[in-house]
Amino acid sequence: MPVYEIEQYEVHTQKFRVSGRTRAQAIKKFLDHGGEVVDDSLELIEVCDFLGMSVDDQPDLAKELKRLGVPLDDGRVASIRSIEDVES
Repeated sequence: MPVYEIEQYEVHTQKFRVSGRTRAQAIKKFLDHGGEVVDDSLELIEVCDFLGMSVDDQPDLAKELKRLGVPLDDGRVASIRSIEDVES
């Protein structure tokens, strides 16, 4: 049986430590790629359903997904970024 890797869009938060004289300066420094990651601070918020993989150029996949009852929103599979074969 084939094996696939599926990439899913998710919303996460992560904390960073940034120095600055003011909050505004700290935000500016962070947005300029400053700051250090706080260890073990990555947290899953939710699956990101407003992004998804388009199946417009894969009519066979779209047809099978519909047959299986997988909803397609504007020709895309919600939350899925990609799928690739890793073992046949």
